[in-house]
Amino acid sequence: MALNQNNRREFLKSSSAALAATAVAGMTSWSAKSYAAIVGANDRVRVGIIGCGDRMKEGDLPAFQQSARDLSFQIVAVSDIWSRRREEGAAFIEKLCGNPVDQVRNNDELYARKDVDAVIIATADFQHAYHGTEAVNAGRDAYVEKPTAHTMADARMFRAAVHKSGRIVQIGTQRRSTPAYMKAAEYIKSGKFGDIVMVEMTWNVNQPGRWRRPDVVPLLKQEDTDWKRYSLGRNMGEFDARKYLEFRLFWPFSSGIPDQWLVHQIDTVHWFTGLPHPRSCVANGGIYLWKDGRTNWDTMTAVFDYGPLDDLTKGFQVQYTSRFTNSAGGVKELYYSNGGMIDMDKQTVTPTGGLTARSASEMKMQPNLLTGFSLTDKVETVNTDANTHGDPQTAANMRNWMECVRSRKTPNASIEAGYSHSIALCMNVAAIQTGEKVTFDEKTQQVMAGGKVYA
Repeated sequence: MALNQNNRREFLKSSSAALAATAVAGMTSWSAKSYAAIVGANDRVRVGIIGCGDRMKEGDLPAFQQSARDLSFQIVAVSDIWSRRREEGAAFIEKLCGNPVDQVRNNDELYARKDVDAVIIATADFQHAYHGTEAVNAGRDAYVEKPTAHTMADARMFRAAVHKSGRIVQIGTQRRSTPAYMKAAEYIKSGKFGDIVMVEMTWNVNQPGRWRRPDVVPLLKQEDTDWKRYSLGRNMGEFDARKYLEFRLFWPFSSGIPDQWLVHQIDTVHWFTGLPHPRSCVANGGIYLWKDGRTNWDTMTAVFDYGPLDDLTKGFQVQYTSRFTNSAGGVKELYYSNGGMIDMDKQTVTPTGGLTARSASEMKMQPNLLTGFSLTDKVETVNTDANTHGDPQTAANMRNWMECVRSRKTPNASIEAGYSHSIALCMNVAAIQTGEKVTFDEKTQQVMAGGKVYA
């Protein structure tokens, strides 16, 4: 399943030249000074849409529109290499936002325009880092859907480009803009919760059609799109409508469960603890039920070890389980300390499982039981359905990005947060593909599997 190293090097070599050319052209017209002047002059931030599939139409666009009028943002163009999506996307945006938008065939055409200040990117999983790099090198701010990257080469490329360009980039890990999660992060960092001793996370559904597009796949014809541009110049085989539209089921277009679900939840571990990545990862699973040609697992268990890199005697495990085949357990994020538990599904802190007086007395210790309380006045549910319709979490994350585009402050889900979840993701992918215990070399920023460099 791993990408061929020669193909990766060939891609990076060819794409670097193209990105450099784009950067020169883009940055000439879009310095920080000229950008501020333009935004100040017309008091409107003009946005281009990149990739107008389900996530964009059902999540990002409704979320954007909730704050567009208030913050004076407007969509002016939609870029999609499939003619059908481009046309349908433009019609959808006009109906939702009330203004006509231009259709452009690709991002080269989009960035050649002088009326695009920022972009929202919701393309295939493997494209996010490339399209994000392309955007900031062209001098545009960007809201980029997760995952940030599922290869370290892409993660390093995107992170470096953001830092060099100084653009405002928000990653679509929307828990970071959700009040209950913010309160949980504050509580843990205050020390009142105590040391984390274990984290259990699940994401279970019973959906044979999850990530399938049987009604749309027959509609996609090779002549109506650009397979070479879609595959970013990488050696990803011949045109395949399923891999184009059902990409989450096929490596290297996506890793499936880790790309889509793990990154949301593992991101909270990094946020709550300040730890940049796991110390190690192992994984097991398979395609146990939905044998429909997919190559990505329908069931997975991964175990991550976290803690200080310089003190292996301290730390905790994260046990992550996910399946498509039975929905019992739903979506759970449970943080444990010696004094109790944080349940992010119920959004409560409780003394559940804490050290009781009876157990403590046996060892002449003091009991340790947390005082329970709610993290929010209103439970903010995590929507696990494919149709999100601008859920409150996405709306809050989108608004934070829009506010930061104006203020030039660092957004909640910054590139550093995206880089950290990419490390955990890449470690998980390596564990899946090699069956080895996977670690991360802090000095070289490379994933190691079985003591050898994986990526």
